[in-house]
Amino acid sequence: MSEAFARTELDGGLLVLTEAMPGLRSASIGVWVRAGSVTEAQEEMGVSHLLEHMVFKGTARRSAKEIALVLERLGGALDAYTTREHTSYQARVLDEHVDVALDVLADLVLAPTLRAEDLELEREVVLEEIATVEDTPDDLVFDLHAELLWGAHPYGYSILGTRESVSAMDAAMLRSVHAREYRRGNLVIAAAGSVEHERFVERVAELFADAPDGLGSRGAPAPGNGTPRSDRLERDSAQTHVVFGSPTFGHADARRYALVLLSTALGGGMSSRLFQRIREELGLAYAVYSFHTFYRHGGMVGVYAGTRPDGADRTEAAIREELTRVAREGLAVDELEDAKGQTKGQLVLSLESSGTRLHRLAGTALYGEPFRSAEEVMRCVDAVTAEDVAAVAAQYLEPERQTVLCLGPEL
Repeated sequence: MSEAFARTELDGGLLVLTEAMPGLRSASIGVWVRAGSVTEAQEEMGVSHLLEHMVFKGTARRSAKEIALVLERLGGALDAYTTREHTSYQARVLDEHVDVALDVLADLVLAPTLRAEDLELEREVVLEEIATVEDTPDDLVFDLHAELLWGAHPYGYSILGTRESVSAMDAAMLRSVHAREYRRGNLVIAAAGSVEHERFVERVAELFADAPDGLGSRGAPAPGNGTPRSDRLERDSAQTHVVFGSPTFGHADARRYALVLLSTALGGGMSSRLFQRIREELGLAYAVYSFHTFYRHGGMVGVYAGTRPDGADRTEAAIREELTRVAREGLAVDELEDAKGQTKGQLVLSLESSGTRLHRLAGTALYGEPFRSAEEVMRCVDAVTAEDVAAVAAQYLEPERQTVLCLGPEL
């Protein structure tokens, strides 16, 4: 284990993690709440995301403008995002301003005012965000595919919510969700960069002393594999957007490394099979790639392509051919070695960023995994065999297993 990594569990299960990065003069800091679309009832769809917006409208000690100004005047940055399984609030600052950043994050997470008059304005902002996705079909198609793939399970919920669900939310609902989820046992606080662990833990203990005890919702149960489905949705657009995808195992499964390498070789760059076949040989798409997502209790692997409508059938057929070939043959030894080199190189380059290190650090707690140094991760990658890849390819990439969605104009 890296000597730079440190972990402390405070009273009530509040986790504090740091990774020191010698030579930096900055630090990235984050607070994760184990709350997202998987902890929402269907009628609450989008409430975690709206709550994330609303905490920036003011706290007991700061107005919305003061929240925006306090770190920016120091050259720092403040941001937040919501996923299916958690909500995150983050700051990046010079090391001399770590205490200020942590104070702002604690203020946001623990003491938002959540006023009804602010909600009326911020609701409109979120509705505009939903409208932006609706006007961006290469984003929208992934939301629609998730709904098709996961059915009624919360993995299929829209993180933003729907126009109807967001319009129906009131301040009382936001306060209820905040009280339910923003609890000591539901928080992970992490920092990477120029940070000293014991000092950071002391400040967390002080600033989060008033965090209420208890755990939040534990999320949805593991989804079933379901029945593969196909659908075509008409959309007035210049392209047809095609997404293939199938359910897989969750984040903690050791086969994750084999699936990442498989996805890399299939559609992870200009040298990948899909790019070379669909774009270079057939000229059917500008954008074509594979993707993978791992949640706590499940995951997915898939393929996206955007093509002109008259090429959609040929594109879909070519993707099926490549999926069939890799599902039945796996990867050649040299192809697997290339994927390993690409994956390890991307890992090392990404870890030069304190922001990437911060996310990796928090992930150890969010997914219940041990911290691994870059060298340990690369050894896990190197240990993957052609047989390992062939096994996951056969199980998850057969075309008959895919849920397929096409979004575009009617021909």
